[in-house]
Amino acid sequence: MPLLLERRYGNHELHLITFSCYERLPLLDSPEARSSLVEVLGEVRAEFGVLLLGYVVMPEHVHLLISEPPNGTPSQFLQVLKQRVSRALRARKCASATPLLQAGVLPLELPHFWQRRFHDFNVWSKKKRGEKIHYMHLNPVKRSLVEDPGQWPWSSYSFYFKRGVVLLGIDVIE
Repeated sequence: MPLLLERRYGNHELHLITFSCYERLPLLDSPEARSSLVEVLGEVRAEFGVLLLGYVVMPEHVHLLISEPPNGTPSQFLQVLKQRVSRALRARKCASATPLLQAGVLPLELPHFWQRRFHDFNVWSKKKRGEKIHYMHLNPVKRSLVEDPGQWPWSSYSFYFKRGVVLLGIDVIE
């Protein structure tokens, strides 16, 4: 039996959210799939009124540093985000051929696009916020996807360091 998961909402803290593709398959392995996720993230963020302080989209998982929405919870925000991304990518049948698709595994054939659960870490200090943003930005480098975080456009790095392409603006708070 899985351990009970306790989410701590209502303290107006930031949340580092990590969620993964089904069985950590690289369903976001194409630039088009990652760009679609960023586009939908911008839309859902605006609808929920969530502050976005950082993000990185990797081939099989995503990290977000967000505020709690004024109405609702981070869980509700994430549910809508995941549903819309999976619908968009399944409808498009992931038009670009990722290695996974070339191997014959289509997202339409999978029982789910996303893992059901997600990891939520409450970020309560400015120092911890900086640590988590730094961690996110270095993720593509640690995975040897790029040599420099500025080369990975699917993160908030370019916004913060004004290098590379900014796909989605970030909310700046003190």
